[in-house]
Amino acid sequence: MRTAYRVRVYPTPEQAAVLHRTFGCVRLVWNRVLAWRQARYHAEGVKTSYAQTDRYLTEVKRDPEFAFLFEVSSVPLQQTLRHQYTAFVNFFAGRARYPRFKSRHGRQSATYTRSAFRWREGRLHLAKMDAPLELVWSWPGIDPATLDPSMVTVSRDPDGRWYACLAVETADEPEQAPATGSAVGIDLGVNHFAVLSTGEKVANPRHLERKAKNLARYQRRMARKQRGSNNRVKARAKVARAHTKVRDARADFLHKTSARLAVEHDLIVIEDLNVRGMVRNRSLARVISDCGWGEFRRQLQYKTARAGRHLIVIDRWYPSTKTCSMCGHLLTELSLSTRTWQCPSCGTRHDRDINAAKNIVAAGRAVSACGADVRHSGSSRVRSAMKQETQPAKAGIPRL
Repeated sequence: MRTAYRVRVYPTPEQAAVLHRTFGCVRLVWNRVLAWRQARYHAEGVKTSYAQTDRYLTEVKRDPEFAFLFEVSSVPLQQTLRHQYTAFVNFFAGRARYPRFKSRHGRQSATYTRSAFRWREGRLHLAKMDAPLELVWSWPGIDPATLDPSMVTVSRDPDGRWYACLAVETADEPEQAPATGSAVGIDLGVNHFAVLSTGEKVANPRHLERKAKNLARYQRRMARKQRGSNNRVKARAKVARAHTKVRDARADFLHKTSARLAVEHDLIVIEDLNVRGMVRNRSLARVISDCGWGEFRRQLQYKTARAGRHLIVIDRWYPSTKTCSMCGHLLTELSLSTRTWQCPSCGTRHDRDINAAKNIVAAGRAVSACGADVRHSGSSRVRSAMKQETQPAKAGIPRL
């Protein structure tokens, strides 16, 4: 099992100069190899393998114009080629977008393998550096001297903060949380970040909306500064720090919410939301992006696996909102502005989001039972778990 520890780093001016030089070389190698890939594909119509990029890098380093590449460790440059090859593999597999050129104004990073760093007694020694990097360890229950990192990634955010990410291979399995016998369905939304089948509503903190005025003011100040001036660099750092505050607050909220749900419930069921398609709505793109639904699902996936819980993702086309959680009646239409509705079959009055969460957890129980029927609470009406296609008259059972 691989675990990563991300720690703050405080390099000296000499170490910062070495890292900045390494970041620049890594960025140059990435951009030059990417441009060569594109030119080769447009000219010859062929793809480029990792071995070919490795030979191309050797030719570039022989050029006297790029002799400065020998001043930094060669390991981060080789890792850049591996990362770019992986990026293209993910692009052709449909898991990521097309790799883009790197900018000097964004996040900078360099990856070191075992041959380019030493980890001794909890201290990190990088290649081309005489002294170890000063870092702050944030896990008091773990002795850093007992770790054996296999890879280290040093990065610098646009706001000026330095980090080191240590990848550690561990043979110990994570401790399983005690069983609670509880199952919960989660309906994600905008007015409320999440509505649970238990009736609990998690408020949407709207981190970006609360900082929007300050962020706009910093961006206006930066726009008035002359390009290339030191004042523009300072203004850009303020904009980056404002974005960092929003990102950190959002990450803290998502981690606390996902960790609490993973501890309190044995079974968690969510919908497979098409976030990429939903953010194309110009009216809701900013609000949806501020919620962080994709990151919330990612955190639930690894936290439930680590705690020994079960996470089930049901089909996005399952009509959870229009189906009565008591009798199973399916409405033909239900507008988005309708927040409460009364079932015409059994007369039960439903809160739109709570009813959807109850249907989601019922569908999750059916999937976890390996195709068993879904029984709605308060009724003996049964929905067949084999029905996976959506139909206008019956509610489809979700598929993984």
